[in-house]
This record gives sequence, structure tokens and C-alpha cells, in this order.
Amino acid sequence: MSSVQQRVVPLQTRSKNTPGRKGKLVHSRIRWGLLFVSPWLIGLLTLVLVPMLLSLYYSFTDYNIIGAPRWVGWDNYRALLDDPTFWSSSYNTLYLVVFMVPSSLVVGLVYALLLNQPIRGRKLFRTVLYMPQLVPPVATSMLWIWILNPSFGLINKFLGIFHITGPLWLASMEWSKPSLILIHWWSIGGTMLIFLAGLQGVSPALLEAAYLDGAGAWQRFRHVTLPAISPLMLFNLIMGVLGAMQYFTQAYIMGGGGSDGGSVGVGGSLEFYSIYLYQLAFVNLRMGYASALAWVLFLILAVLIGLLLAWSKKWTHYEGMKTWK
Repeated sequence: MSSVQQRVVPLQTRSKNTPGRKGKLVHSRIRWGLLFVSPWLIGLLTLVLVPMLLSLYYSFTDYNIIGAPRWVGWDNYRALLDDPTFWSSSYNTLYLVVFMVPSSLVVGLVYALLLNQPIRGRKLFRTVLYMPQLVPPVATSMLWIWILNPSFGLINKFLGIFHITGPLWLASMEWSKPSLILIHWWSIGGTMLIFLAGLQGVSPALLEAAYLDGAGAWQRFRHVTLPAISPLMLFNLIMGVLGAMQYFTQAYIMGGGGSDGGSVGVGGSLEFYSIYLYQLAFVNLRMGYASALAWVLFLILAVLIGLLLAWSKKWTHYEGMKTWK
């Protein structure tokens, strides 16, 4: 046997064992991977999946937490159709989705566009506009209760300088929900920061090429900047819808939500879906009925987000894919 054959034989022998060794290596990596993600898996199972399945079961029962659940079938879901608070809270929540979410996107984008300009002190302005995002919701609510006070609040005092009678704000059915939208604009720093990061990622070469082709400022913004940040627009839109559909803390505190389960806000104007769900479950102890509300909210969110994702295919631009028409 030649020296070349002597070298080849051991290599052929080792190559036969390679698949087995690779298989063991893969299984070992899977075991270690599962070990490292096991805390998250355990948390997902015990804190998310199991409670979801239990709430699905409770939604078909009459359950007051203290006693054993009693099966009632679809009665909880049928009762929703005749529940006036369910419809009024759904309307209040829809109001936020329709008015607060789009306006917040516009305000956040305007802030980002202004702070993306080469102006002096822009780092300071960015910090100041983002700081409200760091304030806890409870502290934010207490602060704005004082600012929006009809008698001695800062806003009405300022309007009084110009002999303008300020509205009642939170003490008015007409102005209570717009007041929450105003407060949300104040703490729009997270949305602004995401848009700002997207604006800084827009290719200067594309903007310069559009400028040389004679495109004006609006045309460059419409045909270059907006398509470039459209994925971030979609992200902020989805996060805004999720937040509006589950709006709770500020409305509950500023609307005077008590432990007696009474209406929140003047005439129930701040009685949002999540607040009504909370009152049913933990104040009135109607856990079965509240579970039915929770699953209706889950299905509405699933359908709504699905529609947004389907609609986004017409206007969202990703690099290497189709552009806006």
C-alpha cells in the first residue's frame, strides 16, 4: 500500500463517523439551548398560557373567585349584547383608537423631523422631549390633574391672561377624552425617538439625488423619507393601537376610579374597556363575565392587527422590495 493510500484510509474511516458525531453535537446544543431558555419557557407556560386557558374556561362559567365555577355555556357572551356599559366602554376605547393613535403618530413624527435638523442645542431638546416618557403613569396623572384643574390649573390660568375662559377639562364629558389625548402628546417621547432613529437612517444619497432631480422639500419627504421610515410607522401604529385598546392607568386615576366599581369620569366618559374589565373581575368579583370580555378584546385585537398588517402591504416599503406607488 502506497503512502497516499495509507493517508486516505484513515480519512475515509473518520468520515463514516462524522454524521454520528454531528448528530450528538446538535443534540447537545439543543439540550443546552433548552436549559438556558427554560426560565423563559417556564414563565411563558405558568404565567401566560395556563392563565389564558383558564380564562377561556372561566368565560363559559359563572365564577366569583370565592366559590366553584358553574358552567353556563355562552350566557356570558350573550349578556354582552345587552350590557350598556360594555357598549359605552367600547365606544370610549374606539374614540382613543380613532383620534389618539393617528394624532400621536403625526405629533411624534413632527417632533422627530424638527429635532433631526442641524440646530443648536438639539441634544438638549431631545432630552427634554423624551423625559416625560420616564415619568411613572401615576405621577403623570397626579401632575395633570393639577395642571388641568378648571379653577387654578396652569392651562386655564394662562388662558385667563388673554381673557379666554378655559374648558372644564376632566370635569367635562366633552373635554375629558381630549384631555387624555393632550396628556399623551406630552409623553410622546418613545414614538419620537423611534421616528428619529429612522430619519437618521434615511440615505443622504437618495435625498441628494431627489434634490438634483428638482424635487422640492415636500416631494423629498413624500417619496423618499416616508417610504424609508414606513416600517417604523407600522410599528408605532400597531403599538399605539395596542396601547389605546388597553388604556387604563391614567384614565382610572384621573377619572376618580374608586373601589366601589362606580363609573370613571364624568358620566362614565373615561370608562374604557380595560377599566370595565378590571372592575368586573376584581371589584364585583364577576370573573366569568370578565373573562368573556377579555377574550372578546383578544379577538378584536387579533382581527384589528391582522387587518393593519394586510393593509400595510400597500404602503410599507422594505429595502429590496416594492416601493410606494
